[in-house]
Amino acid sequence: MDASLLALISTFALVLAVELPDKTLVATLVLTTRFRAWPVFTGVTVAFGVQCAVAVLFGHVLALLPENVVAGVVAVLFGLGAVLLLREGFSTVRDGSEDAARSGPRPVTFFRSALTSFGVLFAAEWGDASQLATAGLTARYGAPVAVGVGAFAALIAVAGVAVLLGQKIRSRIQPRLIQRIAGFTFACLALVALWQAVSAI
Repeated sequence: MDASLLALISTFALVLAVELPDKTLVATLVLTTRFRAWPVFTGVTVAFGVQCAVAVLFGHVLALLPENVVAGVVAVLFGLGAVLLLREGFSTVRDGSEDAARSGPRPVTFFRSALTSFGVLFAAEWGDASQLATAGLTARYGAPVAVGVGAFAALIAVAGVAVLLGQKIRSRIQPRLIQRIAGFTFACLALVALWQAVSAI
């Protein structure tokens, strides 16, 4: 399989698994119940595009460093991602997202709805596990465009699910279980990268 295609598919699968049970889906769901779907989807799409570009750029810069340094930084990024996911996956604290989702759509302009959605998702995704994964995979595969497209497509897929299916999706999945699986996956990737960093010395 071509390296770029492998990078794209791997990134898409990992980011999708990380974000499906994460606050991205919940935040988009809540925004859709408060505003019209199309401006919400537009706002979150732009936010995801900016976040992916920043993560890919960071990962591309990492790839210019020596191999053992890159592997070490990738290990740290995936380690942080694992901590974030496992902390949320095993947390018993519930937020007020479900209650907020019960309020009806508000008659707000397209621009204001899109801008609000952009701000909420941009803030929610900054330093998130998916952004760390995107940077780490960019450094690992050395295919920034493929990784960026894979991450962006996965984020858009999650947003689409939230906008189209709304609250029904919450009853069909077990978000914490998926977060735990993704967290352990990140931990394994961190260990592999750490081994590469040590063996390259």
